Amino acid sequence: MTKTTTHDHQAEPQRHEVDVRAPKTSATGVEAIVATMSRTLDSLGATRTARTLLKVNQPTGFDCPGCAWPEPAPSERKTAEFCENGAKAIAEEATTYRIDRQFFIDHDIDDLRSRSDYWLGRAGRLTEPMIKRPGARHFEPIGWTEAFAHVSTSLDELDDPNEAIFYTSGRTSNEAAWLYQLLVRSYGTNNLPDCSNMCHEPTSYALDKSIGIGKGTVRLADFYEADAIVIVGQNPGTNHPRMLGALGAWVGIRSWSGVV
Repeated sequence: MTKTTTHDHQAEPQRHEVDVRAPKTSATGVEAIVATMSRTLDSLGATRTARTLLKVNQPTGFDCPGCAWPEPAPSERKTAEFCENGAKAIAEEATTYRIDRQFFIDHDIDDLRSRSDYWLGRAGRLTEPMIKRPGARHFEPIGWTEAFAHVSTSLDELDDPNEAIFYTSGRTSNEAAWLYQLLVRSYGTNNLPDCSNMCHEPTSYALDKSIGIGKGTVRLADFYEADAIVIVGQNPGTNHPRMLGALGAWVGIRSWSGVV
């Protein structure tokens, strides 16, 4: 069952307010579980929440869209092999909320541009193609046949296939990405940037110039052999929650050996 968005479209409470509190003493526990279940139950419902979360990072399920942290061997995986942030990301992806035509009548482009990513994500999933006509201030529905014809006409009008760029999301499945690149190369270009170009290409360039290799040189197994781990600029409890498993194991190993 799907549902049209019902949360407040007009206000974004606390978006511009700074909430100052005493620092937390833990990053997990009951509070994280309550926040996780509140978000997923609201977006997915009880049955869909259970069926979805039990498949996250499982051998017969799917990889969490929240991060690329390595999963343990299938025999070592837990029933709940996900973190709070991952569950929230999945809730937004698999939400039963849907955006209907009235949504785009109520919100013009300037209004949508002023909204936060959180608000836009919570609005729900599109149910049909949308288009912005020249000079228009609102998106409007367009049929699939007309949408494909519009794309085809735009591509046919280019002087050279290399004038087109075909962007893909890092969340695209391997199967969909393979078909997409086949279509693009058949069209006559290799301009296939994805989110890695924006996220990692600057890093790869800088690392290659500084250490001679364009990617990280640390393996997860290195954690357990290190005598010290220095973390600067981020809090793993909130930014890298699945990393806590490796850090916890490292602390346990150091404590057992008398180092910590």
